Amino acid sequence: MELLWLLLPVAAFSGWMAARRSGNRHEARRDERAPIYFRGLNFLLNEQPDKAIDVFVEMLEVDSETVETHLALGNLFRRRGEVDRAIRIHQNLIARPTLSREQRGLALLELGQDYMRAGLHDRAESLFKELGDLNIHQQPALENLLLIYQKEREWQKCLDVVRQLEALSRRSYAMERAHYYCELAQQARGRHDMKQAELLLRKAQGSDPACVRASLMQADLAAARGGCKSAIAAYRKVAGQDPAFIGEMLPALIVCHQQEGTQRELLDYLQGLSRKHQGVIAPVLALVDQLGEQQGRERAREYLGDYLGKHPDLRGVARLIELDLQRSAASDQEPLRLLGNIVAKLLAAGPAYLCGNCGFTAKSLHWQCPGCMSWSTIKPITGLVEEPR
Repeated sequence: MELLWLLLPVAAFSGWMAARRSGNRHEARRDERAPIYFRGLNFLLNEQPDKAIDVFVEMLEVDSETVETHLALGNLFRRRGEVDRAIRIHQNLIARPTLSREQRGLALLELGQDYMRAGLHDRAESLFKELGDLNIHQQPALENLLLIYQKEREWQKCLDVVRQLEALSRRSYAMERAHYYCELAQQARGRHDMKQAELLLRKAQGSDPACVRASLMQADLAAARGGCKSAIAAYRKVAGQDPAFIGEMLPALIVCHQQEGTQRELLDYLQGLSRKHQGVIAPVLALVDQLGEQQGRERAREYLGDYLGKHPDLRGVARLIELDLQRSAASDQEPLRLLGNIVAKLLAAGPAYLCGNCGFTAKSLHWQCPGCMSWSTIKPITGLVEEPR
């Protein structure tokens, strides 16, 4: 209803301006439009807002002074989810031969966004490409094309688009490019083309040396070939790139060390990680397991208890309860089991990953946030409690 009351004065003003410009010649036309205006009022009074909106939009004459009004109305309809109306308004604009080159470009851009919202990606793609051919509004057109190609998983086309965007905007898309290479590498691995996958991952690292995903994928490829030493080196790179992802690589790293028979080297590495990245629980829990195997459960329990006294963490508490259950008498185990179940439920109820950009939470890792579509913004939650920003 607020939109309807907005349209009433807009329609009236449009008619007045047209009459002022056209003089007497327009009087007859204005008289012809009066019944349309009253028909719109009738729909409004009879609580038929959809029909009233259509009538008032039709009354707005398209000329150099009302183009922006039409664009704004179409944009408003799209944001309200009324994509059909937005498409109709923008198509009507494009059909007008009196539009300037700039106005036509804006209408094409808006119509492309309408088609995107409606899921008509092929139509939207053709319009954004047309804007590129016209050499007008190229950057927003390319940005929208990039969104389409990401949704359709056309990663090579994404690479082509970001090259053009970097030339236009002077902004680096190194991080996004690295992920596109990783996506292509994942497809190559699915085809069992390991050489191509390795080449693409090297390109990803060359584009963004801090790309954790590329390091993890390189390590996984090396481990799959039986090259545990190469895999260990690649897994260890992750800690230097982003300590939040240490927990993502540790299980596979531990397996590689076990296959190489280098558990003592692993113990030293985990001790160094725990000292360097205090507050990250993953290396601590892995170290507790290694201490239990190599130096006994009491040493492991002592180390974990000291750590939790300085850095409380629910996952650490859960492991401490497990250790206490193993050494307690049968008569004392029931309270510990109850406490362990409570902690396990608390951990299960909370998310494991958080997007630092929009606050999206998840149980599994996404390299591209499903909420804001940003790359590399979702990370494992570390510490006792982490609230979305």
